[in-house]
Amino acid sequence: MKKEKKSLPDFIMNLNKRNVKSSMKNAYHRGTVTQSNTLELENKISQKIIKCAIEVHKQLGPGLLESIYEECLCKEFELNGIKYTRQKELPIIYKNIKLSERYRIDLIVEELVIVEIKCVEAILPVHQAQVLTYLRLTGLRLGLILNFNTEVLKKGIKRVVL
Repeated sequence: MKKEKKSLPDFIMNLNKRNVKSSMKNAYHRGTVTQSNTLELENKISQKIIKCAIEVHKQLGPGLLESIYEECLCKEFELNGIKYTRQKELPIIYKNIKLSERYRIDLIVEELVIVEIKCVEAILPVHQAQVLTYLRLTGLRLGLILNFNTEVLKKGIKRVVL
């Protein structure tokens, strides 16, 4: 009997969902998380992220490197008691071979929201596709693209939902 091969996206998704699912699994078993609660929590977290990002943008303005905004945003998270993971690496699997290169997610906030930081003229479909890929690979549902290269940060925020 032939062993059925998993498709590449399925294989990667199963590999990367383990960490996210295991942390959520305990909450589900305790009965503290429902889909409604999760949506509400994601919205609250995204509001906190945006508030912190606006503060960083007010202090620095546009025109700096992404890494500087990322560092300052992390400091703002710390000042506000917000948990985050920075530069989370996800493996790339090609024909069932784990490559040395990896995807790097800028930030995962409170283990629920992906944040991709940009300093570009405009948020393009390729940026949205990047965040959608990260959402699929992690099993998360909400991502924010924050483009700090705008006069008013409000114009540089894109919400991406899977």
